[in-house]
Amino acid sequence: MKKSADLGLFLALALICSYIETLIPISFGIPGIKLGLTNIVVILALYKLGAKSALAISVLRILLAGFMFGNMFSILYSLAGGLLSFFFMVLLKKTGKFKMISISAVGGMTHNLGQIIVAAIVVENMNLFYYYPILLIAGVITGVLIGIAAQEIVLRLPADSNK
Repeated sequence: MKKSADLGLFLALALICSYIETLIPISFGIPGIKLGLTNIVVILALYKLGAKSALAISVLRILLAGFMFGNMFSILYSLAGGLLSFFFMVLLKKTGKFKMISISAVGGMTHNLGQIIVAAIVVENMNLFYYYPILLIAGVITGVLIGIAAQEIVLRLPADSNK
């Protein structure tokens, strides 16, 4: 019962973060650059609940937020970015050689890569990859910030909640 309650709580937090992000009036002038607040929840779930639960939370959040705040294209782009970044974050975490901040930064970079790959396929224009260096820098910056926030939250959570 506790595991399903944890999943529900993390999913609710992820959806709240998605909603908050839609309210932030920051425009960086390039499509696809966002703060990635929901990645805080995904990283926390990865560290506190494990990879399977974190994946479920990530995919469900993308689908639900897409239906509530976006459209089919936003779901497609978010799934591509979310799944690619999740794969890399899990891979790096399993090595035990990377800290949460580095894992989050790689998550930000690969999320943007997944989105640009899908966008290039959808619009049938490989020139979109010219945007990737800017998206890469944005992914690193936001990933580090999200990683710092997630790390600080983990430090403040009770030790007995680690799984």
